[in-house]
Amino acid sequence: VQLVESGGGLVQPGGSLRLSCAASGFTDSSYAMNWYRQAPGKEREWVAGISSAGGRTNYADSVKGRFAISRDNAKNTVYLQMNSLKPEDTAVYYCNAVYFRNYWGQGTQVTVSS
Repeated sequence: VQLVESGGGLVQPGGSLRLSCAASGFTDSSYAMNWYRQAPGKEREWVAGISSAGGRTNYADSVKGRFAISRDNAKNTVYLQMNSLKPEDTAVYYCNAVYFRNYWGQGTQVTVSS
């Protein structure tokens, strides 16, 4: 099983980024997926989650209304659309899959700065 994130980068406050996480090695799509983030000197925190079929989504209060999680099971990919970015969103963002156990990607850096 492998999770590979992409789409991070440097963006100005108020800007947008779309993260992608490509999954491989799963035998089917019956796994929930989440995005987490970890800022320097802070613990990793949960950001958003989506059910296996994509019908249920949840968000941390800090990103609700600004971020949107989605998935395309035909492409084995989950996305995180991030709008109205703030400097406090700066972190390494990690993709997580829950399939009998937790699987993690390597992370992608998001930096929000002018």
